Amino acid sequence: MTDHTTEGLKRLALHDLHVALGGKMVPFAGYEMPVQYPAGVMTEHLHTRAQAGLFDVSHMGQVILRPKGDMAALVAGFEALMPVDVAGLPEGRQRYGLFTNEQGGILDDLMFANPGDHLFVVVNAACKAADVAHMQAHLAEVAEVEHLTDRALLALQGPGAEAALSAWVPGVAEMRFMDVRVFDTLFGPMWVSRSGYTGEDGFEISVPEGGAEGLARTLLATPGVMPIGLGARDSLRLEAGLCLYGHDIDTGTSPVEAGLTWAIQKARRTGGARAGGFPGAERILRELAEGPERLRVGLAPQTRAPMREGTALFSPDGTPLGEVTSGGFGPSVQAPIAMGYVAASHAAPGTALEGEVRGKRMAVTVTPLPFQLTTYKR
Repeated sequence: MTDHTTEGLKRLALHDLHVALGGKMVPFAGYEMPVQYPAGVMTEHLHTRAQAGLFDVSHMGQVILRPKGDMAALVAGFEALMPVDVAGLPEGRQRYGLFTNEQGGILDDLMFANPGDHLFVVVNAACKAADVAHMQAHLAEVAEVEHLTDRALLALQGPGAEAALSAWVPGVAEMRFMDVRVFDTLFGPMWVSRSGYTGEDGFEISVPEGGAEGLARTLLATPGVMPIGLGARDSLRLEAGLCLYGHDIDTGTSPVEAGLTWAIQKARRTGGARAGGFPGAERILRELAEGPERLRVGLAPQTRAPMREGTALFSPDGTPLGEVTSGGFGPSVQAPIAMGYVAASHAAPGTALEGEVRGKRMAVTVTPLPFQLTTYKR
């Protein structure tokens, strides 16, 4: 009998391990992915905050950009695709980036690292084919764009992550937030960044597929490390106030509206050394100077029920102001939490709004982000 829910979906290299661990597999971004394990989303979430959680994020795209000649030409070409300072990224460091379109919207958010003689880029799963094509189209003269299909990507997150990984890769203990290093290990060459998407200290680890199961089993055999699924990954990033592409940011959202101005370094802003010159610069630089019409904000529903994505938001007098883009229950803060966009006039923390839930208007308050303080090792 054919299982039509998984027909046409790709499988992760660690698929059989997820099933053996009791993972509940669901469709996500074209893959079968574990949404949770027997412990359940709440336990997995709280365990990551207290100890260490292991996530399989191999569905994401891993890309190497190798210079065809001069590394500086590659860097300049890559920098021209986003409002981010690529040229100023030191060797051995990683940075958050944003591909923008001519309208100033976000094509994808990504991470890029400078290992020295090339750039290493990690893009979102649902966007990776488009991102690779985008880079091939714009960097053809300066770079070889290599989409890696033989490496897994694992994320080890939480206060116990350093101890768990450094038992096998001692050098990771010296790393700080956004450092990147290469290690020769029993599991093959590991490309490690001290980063993640939970708000916790931790690591993202690119490892050859042939060594991925050995690494995963070794880490899971370490006291305090638990497998974590997509459900807890989503609640963890929401508590940390982090955007999910396709929900909180998309091709119509500008980085300024999204509250991502911290990702636009001084060099790329008006008056900077390399101001503008990126797609959508006119809108983005204008919004930086004058402010956008709407803003992404944190939202604290004053109800027991969460306000989910799509919940319409209003002022108390009934004026439509925007909508929720991510929402759920925050296990660490023990309350419903949400993010969404509202008119800039109503974006100040403490502003009282109303959200429409099942036809009824419920109180919700604009609140600062993040809901849960981050614990990155600076």
